[in-house]
Amino acid sequence: MAKSKHSQELKLEVIKYYINEHKGYKNTANKFNISYTTVKRWLNKYEEHGIKGLSKNTQTSYSRKFKENVLKYMYDNHLSYTETTMHFNLGCVSLVSKWDRIYKEEGYVGLENKKRGRNKKMNLKKKKEKMTKEELIQENEQLRMENAYLKKLQALVQERTKPQQEKK
Repeated sequence: MAKSKHSQELKLEVIKYYINEHKGYKNTANKFNISYTTVKRWLNKYEEHGIKGLSKNTQTSYSRKFKENVLKYMYDNHLSYTETTMHFNLGCVSLVSKWDRIYKEEGYVGLENKKRGRNKKMNLKKKKEKMTKEELIQENEQLRMENAYLKKLQALVQERTKPQQEKK
């Protein structure tokens, strides 16, 4: 799992400084050498969810129903992606914007969790690469026999249809 760039202790320290010193986002950001938008985001998460809002969200997949509820809430309350992300304490804004794009393109069905990973065809190619020389020779002979069989079958079909075509 990826380690968070800033510790929860630092986030709490920044928030306490902001609240106790009344210095504003920019002064707080300068004191801790971070961007003022980061200070603002942490403060909003803290106000909305308390200390829990500052911890890294480790959930990586969400149900279709949850995604539907998030988008419905966003639409009903005319919220931005950022506001919606804050309300549901999601990891990043891009998650909500992605769900919104998918919903607009494919509807709620598109929000279904899809399997990720390599295509099974890719795995078949790798298996073929690992075949021994004897296996490759055997497969080649099998393919030649199938090819010969199909050619004979095609010739038989043409012979049967040839008299019918001559009558026409």
